[in-house]
Amino acid sequence: MSTTVGEIVNVLKAWAPLSLKESWDNPGLLIGSPEEKVDKLMVTLDVMMGTVDYAIEHGITMIVSHHPVIFDGLKSLRTDTYSGKMYQKLLAHHISVYSAHTNLDSADGGVNDVLARLLGLTDLKGLVPVAEDKLYKIAVYVPVSHGDAVRKALGDAGAGYIGNYSDCSFTAKGQGRFKAHEGTHPFIGEIGEVATADEERIETIVPESKLHPVIDAMLAAHPYEEPAYDIYPLKNAGHPFMMGRVGTWPTPQPAMEVLKKIKEVLHRDALSYAGDPNVTVHRVALLGGGGAGFIKLAKEAGAQLYLTGDIKYHDAQEAVRQGIVVADGGHFGTEHPVVDDLCRRLQEAAAENNWNITCETDPTSKDMLNYL
Repeated sequence: MSTTVGEIVNVLKAWAPLSLKESWDNPGLLIGSPEEKVDKLMVTLDVMMGTVDYAIEHGITMIVSHHPVIFDGLKSLRTDTYSGKMYQKLLAHHISVYSAHTNLDSADGGVNDVLARLLGLTDLKGLVPVAEDKLYKIAVYVPVSHGDAVRKALGDAGAGYIGNYSDCSFTAKGQGRFKAHEGTHPFIGEIGEVATADEERIETIVPESKLHPVIDAMLAAHPYEEPAYDIYPLKNAGHPFMMGRVGTWPTPQPAMEVLKKIKEVLHRDALSYAGDPNVTVHRVALLGGGGAGFIKLAKEAGAQLYLTGDIKYHDAQEAVRQGIVVADGGHFGTEHPVVDDLCRRLQEAAAENNWNITCETDPTSKDMLNYL
């Protein structure tokens, strides 16, 4: 079965809701249309000219990037510039581009979880608070005959999670009463007559990020033309979304050994660091991309070593003052691992949804910085 850009975008937004983006960021569908058909998909960190040329040559119809292909507001679109020529090629060949940036940094299973998993960290906690997924209660009235179907639809769409328990709901039975008027198509009863029905009131909990998909799933499974349902905001604490991670290093080791392992795992030609290489590392904090501003927070979180990218000289000084080892794995090095993982997840989603598409990672992708 073929699929569209819009269907793939819906999956990506479910994984990394746009509500998690930083205020200065510009993720989302930046080039193309949700209606465009997709049969070949490519994931990359950056959309550069080589990426676009490869996509054209190999029939790629959609690119998913981490860094937004359009970041600042466009005041002109000239095809004699690098970016303008790139946009022209993408549009001329109907190649759509969706970017998931800071929302993927903060999402569960995103950039930082992938990096932590690659390093073998356990007992993970978030580093930088970003947002809380507010909670709502949805209560829907449904005939007894369709109670199980509606409960399943709610659960499958993401409602009913309390901690590590799923499919949580409460049901109370009662009698519904209504009168259908002209122009309606009642599931039960006759037009102009008061009808009664044995019904269930199903209550369950749903996070804000999944509220609309849950409502859509409930309405699709409900037999009534006009289902009755209520939505209540809750004061219960919702799931916290965090940027960065702090975790336990597999075996306590001197920082120098941890640094060597990081260099190896991230395939770095060089790994700069600051701090005492002899300190024993138990806990490691990390933040993919440019996270030098959170050195103090990493120290307060109990880490002996902090891995991020784009470390400047005075950032290194701050690390020494804080008594923590800081490692610069590079902006590319600390974020690129998510590319393979995202492609794998999209291929799995394609199989689950019976989409006849293929996904590959960008073979032209490379670090913008070189080392002699």
